[in-house]
Amino acid sequence: MATTAVNLPIHEHPLYPSARCIIGECDGCHVNGFMYSGYFCNEPFCFIWFHKECAEAPAEISHSSHHQHPLLLTNDSTDGPCDLCGQKLLPPCYSCSTCEFKVDMTCAMKPSPPAIEHPLCHHHSLVFLKKREEKVSCELCKDSIAGPSYSCLECDVYFHVNCIQLSKEVNHPCHSAHPLNLIPSESLTDDAETTCLLCGDIPAENMLYHCSVCNFTSCLGCTKNPPLLVIEHIKTHKHPLILFPRRIPNICDICGKKCEFAVYVCPQCDFVTARGCIDLARVININRHDHRISLTHHLGTGYSKCGVCHENVNQYKGAYSCSVCPNYAVHSTCAVRNDVWDGVELEGTREITEDNSPFKVVGDNLICHFSHEEHPLRLHKDEVFIHDEHKRCAACIHPVGFGSIYCCETCPFILHEKCANLPMKKRLVFGTRPYTLMKETTKLTNCKLCGILSDGFAYSSRWLDVDVHCGSLNEPLVHDGHIHPLNFDKMKNHYCDGCKTDIDDYMLRCKACDFDLCLYCATLPKRIWHRNDGHPLTLCCGEKEEANGKYWCDICEKELDPSIWFYTCFDCGVTLHAQCVLGDFSRLALGQNYWFGEKGIKFEAVPNNHNTRPLCIQCQSRCNVSVILKKGNEDNRYICSRSCLSSYLGQKI
Repeated sequence: MATTAVNLPIHEHPLYPSARCIIGECDGCHVNGFMYSGYFCNEPFCFIWFHKECAEAPAEISHSSHHQHPLLLTNDSTDGPCDLCGQKLLPPCYSCSTCEFKVDMTCAMKPSPPAIEHPLCHHHSLVFLKKREEKVSCELCKDSIAGPSYSCLECDVYFHVNCIQLSKEVNHPCHSAHPLNLIPSESLTDDAETTCLLCGDIPAENMLYHCSVCNFTSCLGCTKNPPLLVIEHIKTHKHPLILFPRRIPNICDICGKKCEFAVYVCPQCDFVTARGCIDLARVININRHDHRISLTHHLGTGYSKCGVCHENVNQYKGAYSCSVCPNYAVHSTCAVRNDVWDGVELEGTREITEDNSPFKVVGDNLICHFSHEEHPLRLHKDEVFIHDEHKRCAACIHPVGFGSIYCCETCPFILHEKCANLPMKKRLVFGTRPYTLMKETTKLTNCKLCGILSDGFAYSSRWLDVDVHCGSLNEPLVHDGHIHPLNFDKMKNHYCDGCKTDIDDYMLRCKACDFDLCLYCATLPKRIWHRNDGHPLTLCCGEKEEANGKYWCDICEKELDPSIWFYTCFDCGVTLHAQCVLGDFSRLALGQNYWFGEKGIKFEAVPNNHNTRPLCIQCQSRCNVSVILKKGNEDNRYICSRSCLSSYLGQKI
């Protein structure tokens, strides 16, 4: 980074000054709200921000409430409340190692006086009170008081600590023409401005500050902590930027999106920027793209859609673009989202190129794969194999039978060619940390995205393991189930158009058609072999064109809804439920033992190839799926589904 880092006692990593406006909680004083010109940590996934005064807090202070010894700044976790305000003590804080006296950052840096003789907010003197269990309302803002307060013992009224410097009338730096009056929000007329013109929020409190002459409104937060009138930041703009506290719709020159509250302008250049777009990171990595992207203030032609939200980008405004991929661009506001960006500014750092290949070529059609280093694997191109359900790809656990495969000529190790080419590291939309391909994990991969247990390869990160089926999905995804490409999204209360079940997490969707697809349906194999038919089965994405009458599943012999994706044989005309073809255990290795539940009960994954379909010991129904669990060494003791396994064990699996 171009800016020099500062090593401060409040944080373990270097901190960098920033001109950005951040809405959130300061990691020093833990006060929530706007932070102007603070400090941030540039370590990956840290997302630590401090007020300037908190970041520059001295390592040792002398406190008026504890003259005996100095107080030392510490990040150690401590139990109990602050000795001054009574609120829960969160690190960092100041403490005395001799007396065990401790105070939070706010009480250390800005201690509240025990009494105020002439407060602005009230006509009597006020006394300081620690946090109490009894909830009362602030006399000024009418909001509930959850922490320490000031009270008038004569009137029995209470005030927030940060409300005592407010009065019924204030001179606001962002509206110097007239004083603002504190009034109840419900007293405003219908044509009055009810939205804070500085932050764009409708005040959550019952009270607000208002100028009846100019129709100017400020919430209590922006009155206590007003935005800066002028910001000088040469990387954002060559001239000083001036706050324009009016409600006028504009297009931000940096992000290209609409902004109408508290924008900063340069009248000389006709330059407009939203407050949150000042001092954005210049070079970053995001989880939607393999290369670094850089901020530009003029995108230019050749770009159409944002790589994150997939909405139009404005060629005349700023955005992030990729120097390697000529048509890739991302809105600046989309690129710096916490679920997209890892929080690291890369400007001035050298890009390190790593070998991401999972194998080394050791001969003609011969490779040494990281997952099977003991023997080389030979490529067999587009050969037709006699279906054998025991011959499965070690990565995805699906049976082989279509396309090219890599085989070990010494042992029965097989990989689909596409699985053999999975990169060792990959950026996935499910997290900002890069994922690493693992040939085995310490336990089964319980993929939270598709809901399937897998014993194959997995993409692993610090927070989440994703099986290779979900990890192999790329956007835009071209799928036979929809005419348009699909893109990732994360939403709740949606409905999968493939299986007609609810989606409350990641999905693939087409916004234009309101088409949603869960990741389980998105990873269904397009073709698969099954013991019920001598021909390959094909995934049918919705009702067949020649739909006529009722459909029946050839496995469970129950009615099949043709609007739900199913498998069919075009030679024989049979139809089968996708769940009956695959089931919940199709990604477990056949013949492998697994231990489930707190007691570690052993089950073996076996093919359901009995002449008569066995009964499930839990639901007492016939096991219709292709792979079932056999309990230990006991004959005729089978589990057909994950829900039955959970019920049998008495705990969710």
